[in-house]
Amino acid sequence: MVMLAVEGEPLWMNPTFWVGVAFAILIGFMLRAKVPSMITKALDDRAAAIKSEIDEAKRLREEAEKLLADYKKKRVEAESEAQAIIENAKREAEALAAETRRSLKEGLERRTKVAEDKIARAEAQAVSEVRSTAVDVAMAAAEKLLAEKAGGAAGAPLVDQAIRDLKARLN
Repeated sequence: MVMLAVEGEPLWMNPTFWVGVAFAILIGFMLRAKVPSMITKALDDRAAAIKSEIDEAKRLREEAEKLLADYKKKRVEAESEAQAIIENAKREAEALAAETRRSLKEGLERRTKVAEDKIARAEAQAVSEVRSTAVDVAMAAAEKLLAEKAGGAAGAPLVDQAIRDLKARLN
C-alpha cells in the first residue's frame, strides 16, 4: 500500500498528495475540453486519409496493370503484324524473283530465236550467192564451150539462146 501521509504530518503537506490532485484536475480539464474526442477525431481523420491513400494506390495499381496488359497486347499485335509483313515481303520477293527468272528466260529464248533466224537468213543468202556464182561460172563456161564448138558468128544467136535457157533452168 502506498502511503500518502507520513506520520505526524497532515495530508495536504505531502507533495504526493498535491501531485495526485494536480493530475486529477488535469484529467478533469481534459475531459471538460473534450480532448479525448479531439484525439479520437484526429486519429479517425488520419485513418480515413490513410485509407483514401491506400484506395488511390490500389486504383493506380489497377490502372497500371491495365496499361501494362494493353501494351503487352499491342506488342504482341505489333510483333504478329511485323511477322506478317516479313512473310508477305518474302512471298513478294520470291514472286518477283520467279517473274524475273521467267522474263529472263523468255528474253534469252527470243534473242536465241532472233540469232537463229539471222543465221538461217545469212545461210540462205550465202547459199543463194553460191548458187548465183555457180550459175554465172557455169554460164561463162558453157558460153566459152559453145563458142569454141559452134565457131564464129554463126553460132552466136544459138549460144545466146542456150545461155538464156540455162539461166532459167538453174534459177
